[in-house]
Amino acid sequence: MARHIGIVAVSPEGSALCYRKLARRAMQIADPSQRPQITLHNRPFSDYLDAIYRDDWETIGELLLASAHSLAEAGADFLILPDNVAHHAMHYVESRSPLPWVSMIDLVADAITRDKRKAVGVVGTKLVMHGSTYQTVLGLKGIAVHATQEEDAAEIDKIIFGELVHGQVTETSRKMFHDAINRLADRGCEGVILASTETPLLVNDKSSSLPTYDPVDLLTEGVLDMATA
Repeated sequence: MARHIGIVAVSPEGSALCYRKLARRAMQIADPSQRPQITLHNRPFSDYLDAIYRDDWETIGELLLASAHSLAEAGADFLILPDNVAHHAMHYVESRSPLPWVSMIDLVADAITRDKRKAVGVVGTKLVMHGSTYQTVLGLKGIAVHATQEEDAAEIDKIIFGELVHGQVTETSRKMFHDAINRLADRGCEGVILASTETPLLVNDKSSSLPTYDPVDLLTEGVLDMATA
């Protein structure tokens, strides 16, 4: 029998994208008994945003833990977090969590390593692009991680928090993201991490000038393999 997947939701739009991908892929499993149960739990997104703007990662950790406990009570076997920014708070969470977590960051690093990339770009919020979310784990594998130019980073951050988390998509923003990726390619990047859960609303592997690494895609594949093993 398949194991029960718990989704810790942060951004409504991003979490819905993750749930939809998981559910669609689970339906493709021929044996119904091997289709995992999926439960999603959220705290108000405004609580996360308030804490992010205050740079209060301990509070974000407590919000994640609250969802983790609710999902444990619902019978989940392990947890996933389809949100890049909130991974900054995971060091507050993992040792106190009632359930194990499947790391989206590690799955991305494994995919880039398998493809033998030496340098990749990252497109997401300023905190993720200029922080350690992907930089540390990829750096330990000898892979360079390049953020977008400063002016691109500011505009991308604005689009993510002002549009994408609300499900809003404009052609102006789509062009801006693709132009930023083109500039990463010009700097020698061999691929790009779509390091905001909502980024695939604007960019995908077919439209991008660089091969893309969608963390939520890799997470759904990895967690389904675990749930049905």
